[in-house]
Amino acid sequence: MLHILFIGGTGIISSACSQLAVNRGMKVYNLTRGISSSIRTINGVTNIQADIRNSEETKKALKNMSFDVVVDFISFVPEHIEDNVALFKDITKQYIFISSASIYQTPPQTLPVTENTPLENPYWEYSRNKIACEDILFDLHAAEKFPVTIVRPSHTYDKTLLPLEGGYTVLHRILNDQPVVIHGDGTSIWTLTHHTDFAKGLVGLFGKEEALGEAYHITSDEWLTWNGIYEIVGAAFNKTPKIVHIPSDIIAQYHKDMGDGLLGDKTHSMIFDNSKIKSIVPDFVCTTPFEKGAQELAQWYTQHPDFGQFDSEINTVFDTLIQKYSDIH
Repeated sequence: MLHILFIGGTGIISSACSQLAVNRGMKVYNLTRGISSSIRTINGVTNIQADIRNSEETKKALKNMSFDVVVDFISFVPEHIEDNVALFKDITKQYIFISSASIYQTPPQTLPVTENTPLENPYWEYSRNKIACEDILFDLHAAEKFPVTIVRPSHTYDKTLLPLEGGYTVLHRILNDQPVVIHGDGTSIWTLTHHTDFAKGLVGLFGKEEALGEAYHITSDEWLTWNGIYEIVGAAFNKTPKIVHIPSDIIAQYHKDMGDGLLGDKTHSMIFDNSKIKSIVPDFVCTTPFEKGAQELAQWYTQHPDFGQFDSEINTVFDTLIQKYSDIH
């Protein structure tokens, strides 16, 4: 029986991975700060309470324990990686770092993107930090055989995460027949991956020695335009979105965080070649198209009307953009 430690484990991606690992007969531990969540319940997991950013506290919580696999969902800067390597280098046979597919060359010079595509994102600090984390881990593998595997998800969602720039605020506008903003002309190609599909690829890597020192992206093979994504979401709620197209660089002038995410990721068409993950995890097949995922979203938000968080600042940005630039549609 494999012993698996998830750093995190109740998030959008990690919850599905934790549950699948349990379902496959693995002994699963989730290292969390103990903040309970009823949104994503996971059955059969042993919870370990500690703050991973507090190394001494984590050492005490993990005393005399060892694992076949440690999966790190919440390291975002090199300092996080350095601390975690010190914590886990002697107590795990495989350390899986969850990186990001946004680290690939942006915009990509060639498609589809493979694991050999250059890592270069001049627009988004988040992505550059993930690259720096990977560099540390690959160097450690080369120098000391540190047992790292890198996994790069792209846009992965569950029933609670509206994959729209602006989240629930955009849905609120759709439901109230207000116009919504889509970057560019809405025809760039994007990939959305349901978290249960991502889990098949990730859990399939557990315990595989041939995955050490390797990187894999794990994404759906379904290609969607942004216009299509918004239309699918609208249809799930029996609405037709009123779409206004505005260039990403203009959006970035009015909201930096949104602009970073667009210019550093979503503006450009991204088509992924998943041959590498399929070669090592043959049963990795995505079975939840976004049309089905959108129905899950609609059911969740209909049953939990208080869950959505309306952002008045972003809403004002949308109103301003539409008022000033809607004539370019």
